[in-house]
Amino acid sequence: MTQMTLVTPALADANNGNWQTARRWARLLAPAHRVDLRARWQGGDPAGALLIALHARRSAESIAAWPLDRPVLLVLTGTDLYADLPRGDAAAWASVRRADRLVVLNRLGLQALPAEQRGKASVVLQSVPARAAGPRPRSFLRAVMVGHLREEKDPRTLFAAARLLRDRGDIRIDHLGAALDPELGRQAEACARDCPSYRWLGARPHGEVRRRIATANVLVHASRLEGGAHVVIEALRSGTPVLASRMDGNFGLLGEDWPALFDVGDAAGLAAQLRRLRDEPERLSALARLAAQRAEAFTPAQEQRTLLALVNALLHR
Repeated sequence: MTQMTLVTPALADANNGNWQTARRWARLLAPAHRVDLRARWQGGDPAGALLIALHARRSAESIAAWPLDRPVLLVLTGTDLYADLPRGDAAAWASVRRADRLVVLNRLGLQALPAEQRGKASVVLQSVPARAAGPRPRSFLRAVMVGHLREEKDPRTLFAAARLLRDRGDIRIDHLGAALDPELGRQAEACARDCPSYRWLGARPHGEVRRRIATANVLVHASRLEGGAHVVIEALRSGTPVLASRMDGNFGLLGEDWPALFDVGDAAGLAAQLRRLRDEPERLSALARLAAQRAEAFTPAQEQRTLLALVNALLHR
């Protein structure tokens, strides 16, 4: 078995998408390779035959220190693709140039790269095990939004939509995630005081998050930027409809023809979509069937095949 190093800027205590990706990849690679999972790598640490690094900017020091005669597989996050690289972050670009192969986590991610970098980039769609749906509420619409409270996840749009819906007792919103931005936490608390149908539940264990997604009528995903959101995939793998903001990270998972969308930052549009899903149950049912169909692209077996092919090609180049 080949030893390799996997560097992620977020470990278990962060409970975020980077950690979920790193933990799952270590598990998917384990049948064929030994994986040393760590937050950073520096000269003098044990070096495997390959470095897999998540996040171009935040893993830049590990990538720069890695031996030049050993390959680097760099996974580009949403922050890399849609923030750091477009604004010319030097550390992120140094990581991209050093990497032997690049990975993007949604189908449109390649379009965010300049043409000269696309030739060494591949799409790896992430996966989660399927989870049986339900039971879901029938007497009201239960919407759930999952994501730590920070600007990229755009919780303000959810707060504003909840205020627009405060008179609709048949539309209830659960919001899961830690307040990484204390001001957003205070706004969540204020929204909960003002809107009886909105609940901020804070950080929750991953198992509980999956259960709440599987028993919700719809997942709201209001992000301003994403590389390939786990919660969207988790919803699809439970047959839970997704109501998503219009941006590449969502289109690249759901498909450009996904019918339940609202503009980034458009609270009125989000509120209108929630009203429509509650008032038109046939639309909600059709969206659930479409979610179940799209889920077939996100199986662990498919992700493992794609990942192993990439890794083996680098190891035997």
